[in-house]
Amino acid sequence: MENTGSNIHIGHLIQTQLKTDQRSASWLAREIGCTRNHVYKIFNKPSLDGVLILQISVAMNYNFFQYYTAEVIARMKNRMGEEG
Repeated sequence: MENTGSNIHIGHLIQTQLKTDQRSASWLAREIGCTRNHVYKIFNKPSLDGVLILQISVAMNYNFFQYYTAEVIARMKNRMGEEG
């Protein structure tokens, strides 16, 4: 497992949302133009390229960047607490 310095495992979040939406890995593969096997590899990745996250977000009509935004805000608040 890669060390991303983050508590976010984007692959698991995508897999969970796909299940919530009752969609299959094959459906996502068709939507983003890859193979089903590649989608299963995505599920195991703790981090992904921003462009791929954008493609998946648009395909699934779900903003996966929200998790990173929340983490940025939390880290900024934490830094402000350390400095203040």
